[in-house]
Amino acid sequence: MQTALQITVRDMDHSDALDQHIRDKVAKIERIYPRLMGCRVVAEHQDRHKQQGKHFAVRVDLTLPGKEIVVTRQHAEDPYVALRDAFDAAKRQVEEYASVQRRDSKLRRAGSKPGAEPPESE
Repeated sequence: MQTALQITVRDMDHSDALDQHIRDKVAKIERIYPRLMGCRVVAEHQDRHKQQGKHFAVRVDLTLPGKEIVVTRQHAEDPYVALRDAFDAAKRQVEEYASVQRRDSKLRRAGSKPGAEPPESE
């Protein structure tokens, strides 16, 4: 990653375990897409719903060449579940983006323009 991972924790305890969990999730995304340029993660406790217990929100911002992926997830009881859901969604988007890039790269190498229809064979 070109810029350092930024982890922000608001209104809840910042633990080494939570930090390591986030770093592990980011490492998995880096294995899928090594050109990851930056990642910002915000985990926060939201106390808007006092009668409904604790609510946690996680926001993951990934910077890729030519694209920014932003995912926000909330969970009522567990910040780790919110992290899992947010990183799973981000991972799917990164995989899709990488797939599109690979396809466009293959088309360029074959002499075709990205988004153009392949020539019909007779």
